[in-house]
Amino acid sequence: MINSIRNTIFRSVCSSFRLFNTSTALGTERFDHKRIPADDEGVQGEKIIDLDSVLKQKKNLFPTLDSDNNLYDGVPYKSLPICNVRVSQNNTIFTITDAEGSVKLIRSCGIDGFKNTKKGTNIAAQTTAISIATKAIDRGFRTIRVRVRGLGPGRLSAVKGLQMGGLQIVSVTDATHVSWNPPRPRKARRL
Repeated sequence: MINSIRNTIFRSVCSSFRLFNTSTALGTERFDHKRIPADDEGVQGEKIIDLDSVLKQKKNLFPTLDSDNNLYDGVPYKSLPICNVRVSQNNTIFTITDAEGSVKLIRSCGIDGFKNTKKGTNIAAQTTAISIATKAIDRGFRTIRVRVRGLGPGRLSAVKGLQMGGLQIVSVTDATHVSWNPPRPRKARRL
């Protein structure tokens, strides 16, 4: 009697759960780790790309002797304003100068309202770049060169923010200092 009651309860519970069907896995083929790959397997396009043909298509990729005289919006390259981006772990500082180097605009993440550790984030760098780009457009700067200096989280997002702000970027230069005589490392920790 008790077994029949258990069976009926079990069947009723199982019938309610049968509504949720599971299908078999689509990829039934398993990866064999011990198999040695054939010669043609690997990264697709690994041997196909010819670097010389790519560089011939992009002729103006690298500067030449005449690139200082190229015109961008009617202004020669050598007299375009420069946006210096100083990126550190703790802050990102933007400075827009004219071609001679006199400072026209300066902005940092701290000026924009970010405090403490938030100053060093890439979001802070991007929003500060957008704000300085709008101020630069108000001053009449449309086309600029960018010079990035330092290693920090806001390197790429700073350039992206300048583009999002409406500035046309002609070139991006990395001016990070490389120390050929670095400071002496700390002594080894004793355990």
